[in-house]
Amino acid sequence: MNIACISTRLAGTDGVSLETAKMAVVLRRLGHHIFYCAGELDKPEALQKQGIAGGRKIPGLHFTDETAVALGRRAFGTDTPDPELLPDINRRAADLKQELQRFVTDFQIDFIIVQNAFAIPMQLPLAQALTLLLAETGLPALAHNHDFFWERVRFARNNVPEFLNRYFPPDLPHLRHAVINSAAQRDLRQRRGLDSILLPNVFDFATPAPGIDGYNADFRQAIDIEESDWLILQPTRVVPRKGIELAIECVARLNDPRAKLVITHHAGDEGVDYLNYLIDLAQQKGVDLRYEAAIVGDSRGETADGRKRYALWDTYPHADFVMYPSLYEGFGNALIETIYFRLPALVNRYSVYVDDIGPHGFQFVEIDGAVTDEAVTAVRDYLHHPPLRTAAADHNYALGARHFSYETLQELLRPIFNG
Repeated sequence: MNIACISTRLAGTDGVSLETAKMAVVLRRLGHHIFYCAGELDKPEALQKQGIAGGRKIPGLHFTDETAVALGRRAFGTDTPDPELLPDINRRAADLKQELQRFVTDFQIDFIIVQNAFAIPMQLPLAQALTLLLAETGLPALAHNHDFFWERVRFARNNVPEFLNRYFPPDLPHLRHAVINSAAQRDLRQRRGLDSILLPNVFDFATPAPGIDGYNADFRQAIDIEESDWLILQPTRVVPRKGIELAIECVARLNDPRAKLVITHHAGDEGVDYLNYLIDLAQQKGVDLRYEAAIVGDSRGETADGRKRYALWDTYPHADFVMYPSLYEGFGNALIETIYFRLPALVNRYSVYVDDIGPHGFQFVEIDGAVTDEAVTAVRDYLHHPPLRTAAADHNYALGARHFSYETLQELLRPIFNG
């Protein structure tokens, strides 16, 4: 079949784009051709390298589209009725539907996968346009829902409750639903009466993780960390729900000058106040915090000022330990990445971890919202005893390969696409 993946953005290293790319790999293994359509796409050569058969960029689908942003501002943060809002959404949706219809026709699409556009309402007219498209064409479809609007405080106050209940997500005869955690599965059933399959985040465990090579061998040198130092990695975005203050607290209580906490991702998605808070906190607690987003990106290359840029995966082989103190996650892509790179980690027991990851028997240093003496001792033991790190990492890798591999995803998708 010709299968279309449609979203607001399919580019870079955000969770939706990453999981879409992994799904595309698995669907190609099942014999299908994959096409992308979004408001932002990777460069054509990158899509070709990923094995994507074709792509179409439609800027109006992006969540940063001016019209979408303006409509969102009118819909959220207020419960005051706006009589013109729904007509304005309808008009924009009609325009987007025409462009989507051309894409479907031009690429002879047989099946549509909607990646999160039916879950998070950052593009109100796109959800309506896709619903109309599916209803009119009767094409079979799968809504891959990564995070629902009711999970986010920012969407709680709004003046479009009926619109949200109709389109986020819609209930259509030929549309199946997938979620990434069991809590979302329960919520979707309770709130909307819709059944769904659970598709966990996955990694290609059958392919060994890349290590230190000629390009990334100098990463420690580039960030001025000695080989004898402990590189403690925080491989997440800098937003409050990542709980990075807990990582700082743990490193502070290690009370060892060899411990260096390295943040890889940019701040700015939700402002820089949190980053500034973390920098101040680290200074107060005497933690050597390195914010290295300027030289770590989606891929290898060169920064705007001519410096060498490393890919995120270049940082893992140099790490001694990973911090994952998130307060909330839709699943935990970076945690599965940590397992894949055979690294020990500290994990805050966020709800999805408790439900869907922890019960498999992984060996992590666990905390419940606060850093304990026991947790600090456990982290210190891992750092002082490499064989202990290796044993836990190998144990976790075997479990990851069993529960979160491409092969796992393939068996979940096979009945839908090759049944």
